[in-house]
Amino acid sequence: MKLQRKNRLRATALGALAVSGALVLTACGSDDNTESTTSGDKTAAASSIKCDDAKGQVLAAGSSAQKNAMDLWVKNFQQACAGVEINYQPIGSGGGITKFTQGQVAFAGSDSALKPEEVTASEKICKGGKGINLPMVGGPVAIGFNVPGVDSLVLDAQTLAKIFDSKIKKWDDKAIADLNPDAKLPSTAIQAFHRSDESGTTQNLNKYLKAAAPAEWNYDDSSKSWEAKGGQAASGSSGVASSVKDTEGAIGYFELSYATASNLTTVKVDTGAGAPVEATTENASKAIAAAKVKGTGNDMALELDYATKAEGAYPIILVTYEIACDKGNKAETLPSVKAFLNYTVSDEGQKVLSEAGYAPLPTEIAAKVREIVPTLS
Repeated sequence: MKLQRKNRLRATALGALAVSGALVLTACGSDDNTESTTSGDKTAAASSIKCDDAKGQVLAAGSSAQKNAMDLWVKNFQQACAGVEINYQPIGSGGGITKFTQGQVAFAGSDSALKPEEVTASEKICKGGKGINLPMVGGPVAIGFNVPGVDSLVLDAQTLAKIFDSKIKKWDDKAIADLNPDAKLPSTAIQAFHRSDESGTTQNLNKYLKAAAPAEWNYDDSSKSWEAKGGQAASGSSGVASSVKDTEGAIGYFELSYATASNLTTVKVDTGAGAPVEATTENASKAIAAAKVKGTGNDMALELDYATKAEGAYPIILVTYEIACDKGNKAETLPSVKAFLNYTVSDEGQKVLSEAGYAPLPTEIAAKVREIVPTLS
């Protein structure tokens, strides 16, 4: 099964590369799913990394969606740059931003761009500057389910909103049955799982439900915390995925590779297009490719279309950013931060991810980020 999973991830990544403007992250797998599937001469790959004056330890924290991306990047970077340690803690986007604005980490990972108040808070740490959003990878937020006897499931935004708001409580509810006329749906109670921690993944699901089902989803789409009624909480994407796998009748949301690592079937989303859309890197890329830069100056925050009805475009998407000070970085960690981020956004850093089931940034976005990282001061 491990070999099959690797082959499936490799095939998915190659498919995503064929899509123009793909900005896709299958995101991180389970916390134990950290083995590198990178092929080829690792020493040769690492030798192209420019260490510059990197040295010492760099503390970073945030998005669990990019944990496996970080694992690969850190492994290769530290292999090339002796004496440097990048210590990334996948504590969730909210926790990472808090640590960043409190000056506890050199940079943070977040599945959503900084809010205005978070930018203001960052100015106390970034002396003479502020925190900026640098996109690195993106991809689909999958809706995984565990319903015995059901191996294919279609849901739309309205039905998903009611499920996660505890308004639909049984799997054989008419709303679900109407979308799945050929499925043998049991009367099993729905066990909906959500994140217990502040999460950009939660925020992106909120944004999707608010954009695509505004009448059914009456919650703040800027919140990283879960606000809907009922359901059960679990820590991190790995916790939600594990809970869904272990609970009959369960449903939950997490990055795609968590579903792959846990062998969970994912929901196909009825967006109003000609056919329901499966959660794949290629389908997410079709939605993310339409992203527009809404940040100003060196800030690269992106605006995503969660209500897309484009054929084959998967709408529940996220982009993971690295958040750093544009000015006012700590002198002792700045060289290492710049060298590391220069590597992650480089052709080499992006190619490493593609071989592990990820896809690189679109050319135009990557080019802009590559221009910004060297200017960090």
